[in-house]
Amino acid sequence: MKRRYGDRLAFWGGVSTQQLLPYGTPDEVRTEVRRLLREVGEGGGYICAPAHSIPGDARPENIMALIETVNEQ
Repeated sequence: MKRRYGDRLAFWGGVSTQQLLPYGTPDEVRTEVRRLLREVGEGGGYICAPAHSIPGDARPENIMALIETVNEQ
């Protein structure tokens, strides 16, 4: 989608709220966020965020890993 429409659209989300935030590790969150920023964020037009509202079973340390990794950029 980014290759096809990235010059006309902005993309938002992409961080898994069903698997990664509840069940992943902070290192897995950091790795995925960096990948999204590198691949989807290339050339701009990407807002890195959870795919949906953060569920109640998301691990707080994973939410912090997401926030810290985005802030490092």
